[in-house]
Formats: sequence, C-alpha cells, structure tokens
Amino acid sequence: MLKILIIIFLLEKQFLQYEKTAYYLKQAKLRLPANLEQVECGASRNLTKQQVALLAEGRYLHQGENALITGATELPGLRIRTPGLQGYKTVYLNMNRLIEKVTLSKLDGSYIKFLNHLERQTLVILDDFGQTPMTQEIRLTLLQLLEDRYSKKSIIITSQLPVAKWYE
Repeated sequence: MLKILIIIFLLEKQFLQYEKTAYYLKQAKLRLPANLEQVECGASRNLTKQQVALLAEGRYLHQGENALITGATELPGLRIRTPGLQGYKTVYLNMNRLIEKVTLSKLDGSYIKFLNHLERQTLVILDDFGQTPMTQEIRLTLLQLLEDRYSKKSIIITSQLPVAKWYE
C-alpha cells in the first residue's frame, strides 16, 4: 500500500511539473518550436554541438549569465523550449515587439508594470537585435532592463548583424 502511495505521489509531482512547463511555454509565446536535433551545427554557421549543448543545459540561468548570439543561428525556439522544459519563466520578444510593448505601456501608464514583469522572468530573449533603429526611449528601456537583471537573471540577445555593425 505504501509503494502505491509513493508511486501516486511521484506521478502527481511529475504531472504538476509537466503542467508548469506547458504553462511557461505558452506564456513565452514562442514563435517557432525547435528541438536540439533540428539545429544544424558546423563551421559555415559558426556553431558547434558543444555550444548548443551548453545553451540547452541552462547552467548560465542559475548564475545570471547572459548570452549574445550573432549570425544566422535561428535558435529562438530552442533557447525558449529548453529552459521552458526545465521549468523556468521565459519571455521571448523580437525587437519590434519590444518596441511596440514599450510604446504602448508608456501610453497606457503600465510601463513600470511591464518592466517589473520582465524583471521577474528567469530568462528574457531579445531576438533580431539591430534590425530596427532604436529611439532614445528604447535605448533607456534596454539599459534599465540590463541593470535590473545584472548578475541576477539571464538575457539572451540574438542578432543577424555582427556586433561591429550595431552602431550603424
């Protein structure tokens, strides 16, 4: 009888973890689903299987470390799905969506609430960085976001452009 109760308890715990993960994945609003097996690694993409495995492992999340990924990596779905499967709160925003959200939140008075929401997330992923020129308002928001999360929570920034072209 005790073994049956233990098994039921473990199954319940596993089910709750599954539900939590499903909820976090839904909240992340992931654009495209991806699995580790779908990621193409090689010299032409400047991406190794070891680098993908390190991202998937998620150790950087515990230490509040950040990642900057440039080039045609096409990993947003993978980056979200992996931490999401580990039960971490994750927000995925491409830069256009971030700009829209900042602008709307400033207009309706929910800007601080929006910043607080981002601060509570374990991982924030900003995709397509550098594709759109940034206003002073957006630059200040990014600075605030980075300062709020410094050494506490992680950010992954992806960009198709090399860092040297960001200023332009």
